[in-house]
Amino acid sequence: MKQLSAEKNKKWKLIELLNKTADYLSEKEFDDARLNAELLLGHALGLSRVDLYTNYDRPLIAEELDLCRALLKRRMAHEPLQYILGETEFYSLPFKVTRDVLIPRPETELLVEKVIEQCSAHDADQDDIQIVDVGTGSGNIAIAIAKNIENATVTAVDVSRDALMIAYGNAQAHEVNVKFKELDALKPWPAEYSKTFDIVVSNPPYIGFSEYENLPPEIKKYEPKSSLLSGNDGLDFYRKFANILPTLLKQNGTAFFEIGERQASSVKNIYADCGFADIRVYDDMAGKNRVVKMQWNRNG
Repeated sequence: MKQLSAEKNKKWKLIELLNKTADYLSEKEFDDARLNAELLLGHALGLSRVDLYTNYDRPLIAEELDLCRALLKRRMAHEPLQYILGETEFYSLPFKVTRDVLIPRPETELLVEKVIEQCSAHDADQDDIQIVDVGTGSGNIAIAIAKNIENATVTAVDVSRDALMIAYGNAQAHEVNVKFKELDALKPWPAEYSKTFDIVVSNPPYIGFSEYENLPPEIKKYEPKSSLLSGNDGLDFYRKFANILPTLLKQNGTAFFEIGERQASSVKNIYADCGFADIRVYDDMAGKNRVVKMQWNRNG
């Protein structure tokens, strides 16, 4: 930053600023420094990554330089690139994100894949599959499911009104019909949702206190704490929701949760004790436990 500011009166060409920005981020040990530089400058200048190179010799005016420097300053403060750009990709779809919502992660795509598999294998002939996404955030899970399962009616709930506004905007952008509801998922749900859902899916908070304190600044300083932290051991949500889940699922309904990589046994035990059966664990692309699936077979 100081180097760029010191050369404030220099007449910059696009490729020079791009190279300088990438080198600076690399010196400060940011991962994918070149990609970061391309995306930051592209966002500031309204250019695609390809356009940056086809216009490499273009001189930059003072206002453009100021905007590029402002975005670089935000990145140097470890603000996530997704928040700076205002969007990210999930399940090959673009999603608007702000600091009101958790940034969707690639590993969460496994959660969507397993729901789609369930619907294809067991519910393909069903006219209307009722699915609820608990703690929807940006709406990425609910919208990806609605995009890929034609016979699904998807409801998405969140305790945050600001998050729901982001999710609603994303649903409109993708032209999917998702029903949104503001409620605290860990308190008794309205009677209208009793025994309503064929599938409950959630990427809940699952980080414990000690793990949270050691998170990188990109996460700890900027992403919503309530979407990450779940008590001393990271299991508070699963414990509390275990009493709610049976009230939501139909007979033979299925639940899917994202979990932390060391939580599979604990989550399985919590829900087995509540009467859930056929509990399975699935690994993500990195070979880490990531998704738990379970079935509710009891009446009442």
